[in-house]
Amino acid sequence: MPNALFICGSLNQTRIMHSISTQLAEVDCYFTPFYADGIVGLVSRLGWLDFSILGGQHRRSTQKYLIDQGLRMDYEGKSRSYDLVFTCTDLIIQRNILKSRLILVQEGITDPETWLYRLVRYLKLPRYLANTAATGLSDAYDLFCVASPGYRDLFIRKGVRREKIAVTGIPNFDDVNSYRNNPFPYSGYVLVTTTSLRETLKPDDRMGFLRKTRQLADGKPVIFKLHPNENFERAEREIRRIFPDAPIFRDGNTAHMVANCDLLVTQHSTVSLLGAALGKPVITDLDAGTLKRLAPIQNGGSSARRIAYLGRQLLQMPLVELRSAKGRRAIRRKLRLLDAV
Repeated sequence: MPNALFICGSLNQTRIMHSISTQLAEVDCYFTPFYADGIVGLVSRLGWLDFSILGGQHRRSTQKYLIDQGLRMDYEGKSRSYDLVFTCTDLIIQRNILKSRLILVQEGITDPETWLYRLVRYLKLPRYLANTAATGLSDAYDLFCVASPGYRDLFIRKGVRREKIAVTGIPNFDDVNSYRNNPFPYSGYVLVTTTSLRETLKPDDRMGFLRKTRQLADGKPVIFKLHPNENFERAEREIRRIFPDAPIFRDGNTAHMVANCDLLVTQHSTVSLLGAALGKPVITDLDAGTLKRLAPIQNGGSSARRIAYLGRQLLQMPLVELRSAKGRRAIRRKLRLLDAV
């Protein structure tokens, strides 16, 4: 029986990986929190990267989820060789997966293409310096599963090879209508979902954002959902200065909150893609046209099954053949069958 390794990261990435694994009953599936080699791995072990998926709250949440779900763990994929590997980011490609078939799965929204992104791309600097703006640029994967035709076009423009991209949709974001019937007790409000920009060392004018939100709300009830990796105490103190009585949720089902709102206000967040897919008015860093174009395709929750199907196709081909021109053509033929999966 073939072995597959699922490299997790944030809780959202972990749930995506778990969803795909449930569609591969004929494969021995193992999971690991995200990890890195070399100097980045050393720095993460010292705790200096705890703001990222290499440590801190992200790692704790992932480990708890894997344990609670009873999933088999193989920390850093060290205990066996793997025929197939799934990951949600290629900003770091671990050395021990280079000789495995590799499928990259888009997790969510990608960061803006700032000057730092351009430096990373043209000077070949480490991709993680540009964060998710550099997603897909490694070319180390055999297939890249993306959210929508809009994202396919965006990644091609960035330089990702067209023949490596499969528009599969993203697990957890591919059946948003299922979120409309939910037990969340509120409706008809402005939902504000915060970000962890400061925790990831990015600038964030939080008070300016809150004052703008007050203007947008125009007297309507406002509910806040905090980012899971955020400093909750600081965020709540800031919110109370502008919204002294607004409900603030540290946890809970964000999708249900979005489904019940009349307006979604956020910054650069994957939640904005969820809002767009649900047809909600969304105020975010992206304009409405771009957001609509990038929104994940809705396929009734079949994205995990479609991604697993592609994994099976890769397993049927020897690695040397897969990475040849003939193998590429064979995979492209398989991609044409995705709509029937």
